[in-house]
Amino acid sequence: MEPDVFEYHKETVGIDIFPGEKTKVIHGKSLQDPKFEKLKEALIHWINSILKPENIVVQSLQEDLFDGLVLHHLLARLAGVQLSVEDIVLTSAGQIHKLEVILEELDKRLGLQGTNNTKWNVKLIHDKDLLATVHLLVAMVRCFQPEVYLPQDVTVEVIVVEVTREGLKSNVQIEVLTEKSVGGAGSLSDPDRDDPIERLLKLEPHKVNTVKKAISHFINQNMSKLGLQVTDVDKQFADGVILLLLIGQLEGFFIPLYEFNLTPSNHSEMIHNVTLALDLLNEAGCQLSSVEPQDIISQDVAATLKVLYALFKKHKGSVK
Repeated sequence: MEPDVFEYHKETVGIDIFPGEKTKVIHGKSLQDPKFEKLKEALIHWINSILKPENIVVQSLQEDLFDGLVLHHLLARLAGVQLSVEDIVLTSAGQIHKLEVILEELDKRLGLQGTNNTKWNVKLIHDKDLLATVHLLVAMVRCFQPEVYLPQDVTVEVIVVEVTREGLKSNVQIEVLTEKSVGGAGSLSDPDRDDPIERLLKLEPHKVNTVKKAISHFINQNMSKLGLQVTDVDKQFADGVILLLLIGQLEGFFIPLYEFNLTPSNHSEMIHNVTLALDLLNEAGCQLSSVEPQDIISQDVAATLKVLYALFKKHKGSVK
């Protein structure tokens, strides 16, 4: 193969390719797939919920896991394993050594030690390979917390590239990241199995509206002292303001105004408000692992009703 053609393929794939190597990279269009984005968001939310007591916050799966710090703390909290490695390692050689220790222990816990079936390795994780990182995290969720919901049936197209004596060979394959649910409505991985809101939304519109009216009445009873009234449960919670005030009213505490944006004017301020509200709900014992801040902001009816129903179920019968 001519050198300029080889370089063109290297640039197109976006990775360094060396003779004798075979590697995979996620196809560009799959990176934009909403289902893949949802999976990444779910994994980030899972990591941050586990590591919140340690004030560790992950924003990017590619940029925040390569040095072993996050994986080290996840392993400690999920499996109670204390490894004899430094917490923070700055050198590349030190990070690689740390990852070797962590992945050896993880592979053992995942039942993969000594096999060739792993879809990740030290080099891939340290090189910030997104595909390998997602595969590893999904395996960790399935092993340590199988009750946690991850989006089902997520696949990506990957470009498999191999450098041979004859030149650069590539083909496109489908890679499965999460399987379809095989347990039907009773599967642990199915968030709708016991979800009354999901069941409700499958009923006739008039029955859905009846429940919405009941929830609105409950909300307005508890918000009357604040001089606020909700007339549209689908839209009025999108910026997080009324939701935060409602949580404070029902849980009996005051949220300082400097903690949130009372008049949010952009997407980031709304994200801050709704994220704070969901964190407070989780701390109050209302587990909503399948609801993301963006769901509320985008006025997703199911997500909004799940949040409001969780509050209704916990506080029904009481007027603050």
